[in-house]
Amino acid sequence: MAEALDKSLDAFKDVKNEKAIDASKKVKIGIIGTGWIAEAHINAYKKQTDVEVVALADLVPGKAEAFKEKYGVEGARCYSSDVELLANEKDLDGVSICTYNCQHAPCAIHALDAGINVMLEKPFTVTLEEAIEVMKAEKRSGKILTIGFQPRMSENMQMIKKIVESGELGDVYYIQAGGGRRQGIPFPYGTTFIEKETGGLGALGDIGCYSLDMLLGAVGYPKPLTCTGYVSAFFGKDPNYAGYQAAGHPEYAEKFGVDDFAAAFVRLEGGIILDFRISWAMHMDTCGDALILGTKGGLRIPSTECWNGEFNKPLKIYKNVGGKNLDFEVPYSPSGDLFGKKIRSFVDSIKENGAPTVPSSEIIYNQAILDAIAKSSEIGREIEIVIPEV
Repeated sequence: MAEALDKSLDAFKDVKNEKAIDASKKVKIGIIGTGWIAEAHINAYKKQTDVEVVALADLVPGKAEAFKEKYGVEGARCYSSDVELLANEKDLDGVSICTYNCQHAPCAIHALDAGINVMLEKPFTVTLEEAIEVMKAEKRSGKILTIGFQPRMSENMQMIKKIVESGELGDVYYIQAGGGRRQGIPFPYGTTFIEKETGGLGALGDIGCYSLDMLLGAVGYPKPLTCTGYVSAFFGKDPNYAGYQAAGHPEYAEKFGVDDFAAAFVRLEGGIILDFRISWAMHMDTCGDALILGTKGGLRIPSTECWNGEFNKPLKIYKNVGGKNLDFEVPYSPSGDLFGKKIRSFVDSIKENGAPTVPSSEIIYNQAILDAIAKSSEIGREIEIVIPEV
């Protein structure tokens, strides 16, 4: 039986065809926000022979200029805001929006309304209402809006979806998020991740959105219906456990205004239950493995020591065959440069007038769940999830 399943899994594997790149005409890109995540964007863009980064913008005086010098972005023009950049750059093909979370929505709306294709870093936005407004701008503009979920580019992530779609698990009725971090509050980059005014969401938006995309994507992104959510911030406010004291920034404990742990019970269309949990910090090494349970089989997705959106061990399928309980490992494939693949897919979409790799029509459900968890926790009861039409 194991041999038969191995052959079945072989059929899921994609044939890799490297696409030839025409570098005769450059795709002109701007980067809005030149903080930590922008470093990954510029490094990925510089590897693309058909891309020219022509503009940089940051609200902090001198930050865009320092970024330009550090990464050798010769010829790029620097601006003090996205509005100034968009007003002066008339030949842009696309922008990467790498701002802190609370600026995702306004910057995306400005760019789309200016007729520019957008690569928007995750999370989509902070609230559901903001996400809806971005989608309205996307609809008005007719331009590409793709959300920055690079784990989507992983063969291992794609294998999860293929296994579910193959019918090996039968009808899926329960999905469980796992992962998390024992001590992983992202403050080495300053306080933009942890302050309410800039981050808006904490572990929920930073790594919880990855867990949701992995599981919801595998089962076809069913619409969320109701949510009972809980969030807490015990460790982000503790200067010793969080590591602020040791890093010389005990004052960060006072600035912490987002969640460092979240859990929820979400009902999805199709009779599927989502059991969700995520953490930046906790007295545990993991929230557990992610699980997908179906009527014919189960799938275990291994947790990692520091959850960042992808696993690093083999998947395991559980089946009952001929009255015997059998387990099968699905070989793990090295991921390669997922960030580079994400940027390449954006560039290709621009050149081919194609569809976004990670469309807002899916991620709006992801955002609705994040939003519902925060709101349900605040009022202390289950809430209905209502997603307006765009």
